[in-house]
Formats: sequence, C-alpha cells, structure tokens
Amino acid sequence: MNAVVHLGSWLAFMAVSDEGELVVRLRAGEDDAFAALVAMYQTRLLRLAGTVVASRSVAEEVVQDTWLAVVRGVDRFEGRSSFKTWLFHILLNRARTTAGREHRTAALPDGDLDDRFDGSGAWASPPVPWSDQVEDRVVADRLARRVREILPTLPDVQRQVVVLRDIEGIAPADVCELLGVTDGNQRVLLHRARARIREQLEAEVDTT
Repeated sequence: MNAVVHLGSWLAFMAVSDEGELVVRLRAGEDDAFAALVAMYQTRLLRLAGTVVASRSVAEEVVQDTWLAVVRGVDRFEGRSSFKTWLFHILLNRARTTAGREHRTAALPDGDLDDRFDGSGAWASPPVPWSDQVEDRVVADRLARRVREILPTLPDVQRQVVVLRDIEGIAPADVCELLGVTDGNQRVLLHRARARIREQLEAEVDTT
C-alpha cells in the first residue's frame, strides 16, 4: 500500500514539474507545490550555499532561511528572470549575510585576459565541453564525481561561477547580476576555474 502511495506521489510530482505552474500554485498557498519545489532545488541550493559559507550546517541554515524568504516573497516575484535565478539570488544574499562578510568577488581588470579571449572578452577559441570529449559513460560519471570533489578546492568566486554556469546552466548575464561582476570578469573566472579543474584531472591521469 505504501509503495502505491509513494508511486502516486511521484506521478503527481512529475505531472506538475513545470516551475511556472508550481509558482502559481505556491502563490495560491498549496503545500504540495512548495514540497515539489523543495524536492527540485534543495540539493542544488545546498551546493551553491557551500560555495559561500564554511560548513554544511551553516549551509543548511541558509537554505532554510531562503525557503522562508521564498514563501514570504513569492507574491513579489514578477517573472523578469527565471524562478531559478530569483531563487539563487535570494540564496546568495542570505549566504553572504550569514557568512558575516562583504561580497568577496574580486574585481579583475577587463584587460586580464589570456590569448583564449579576444579583445571584447569573448572566447577566441571556445572550449569544448568535457562531456563532448568523453565517449565512455562510466568514465564520464567518474569524472563528474571527481569534479564535484575538486570544486571545494577552488577560490570561492571561481567556485560560484563554475557551479552557476557549468552545473546549473545559468545564463552568463544572470551570473554577472548574481555575483556582481562584469561579463569579462565572469569569463575570466570561469576560464580559471575550468583550467584549475582540468589541471588537477590531468595530473591525476598522468600519475595513474
């Protein structure tokens, strides 16, 4: 009987997985919509909070505070950005406040670009996504796990950029707004984060 109930709940969740519909239902005070959004984003919010605060327990507090802010402020969500971007914006603000320090994004000069970027800050030779270079799915899964292990070793802002861009798929313009950096800066930060991850992976391969 419990299996049937759980299956029914799962099917109900899948039927209403569209964010827009869930937001409308959340505004109407439906608890199921809130539960569905939490199921969709809880782990992702914890990962992003972990790029700002020092411990898992603090990250959990930040995420809880974020969800409270969402419930209280969902009527003010105007849809100018995606719900995910709005949610991440709340999370990052709460995380920075909780961490008790100012936004630490380093303002890099736009001229601090290597030869992989052209004069406008765009990629001169766009990088090939790692997933496109890996044919074996098992290897790809192992690589993804290793990348997640390497992420905490990156400087905070580099880690935030790579999580937002490469893991969450947030648009570059939205990343700039979320982190308070210029487009050129976020390109440099992303490039440096990817380069550091790639260097560690290549070093590990060379020693095996």
